[in-house]
Amino acid sequence: MSKATFATVWLDGCSGCHMSFLDIDEFLLDLADKIELVYSPLVDNKDFPEMVEVTLVEGAVSNADDYEKIQYIRQHTRTLISLGDCAVTGNVPSMRNPFFVDEVIDRAYNENVTINPQVPHIGVPELRPWVVPVHTIVPVDVYVPGCPPSAALIKHVLTELLEGRKPDLSDIARFG
Repeated sequence: MSKATFATVWLDGCSGCHMSFLDIDEFLLDLADKIELVYSPLVDNKDFPEMVEVTLVEGAVSNADDYEKIQYIRQHTRTLISLGDCAVTGNVPSMRNPFFVDEVIDRAYNENVTINPQVPHIGVPELRPWVVPVHTIVPVDVYVPGCPPSAALIKHVLTELLEGRKPDLSDIARFG
């Protein structure tokens, strides 16, 4: 039996969704028999593969790197899952939306600094004007709400997908 290729991605979020993924505990052992983890902040491989069966995306799209990354990932993923409220709604990262990017940068790197205020430029991706959920940039196949989603909910979604079914979350997950 061939294993399904599987990836996890972390955009602008806190990594709580990845922690909930790890909280599926002994189910990870069952999962290891069914999937091959080919890309994730949890593994060393830094190049997204040519095609992945299932990708979990945590976080909102807030900078130029996120924007390019999610487009590439969508083109190279069969089933894309928005995992958690940041990916589904923008959640906490989108709290900067009422402000101009220049105001946010000035506040963070100049106003609140007492020694050597400066805006970092090297290796820092440009912020987009608005923080947005994943589905505003690319089509999403499954939405998994929660901040973070429970381990039980993540386990349910993965079990359904690996059994060839689209997860029905209407009775077990709540949006908002």
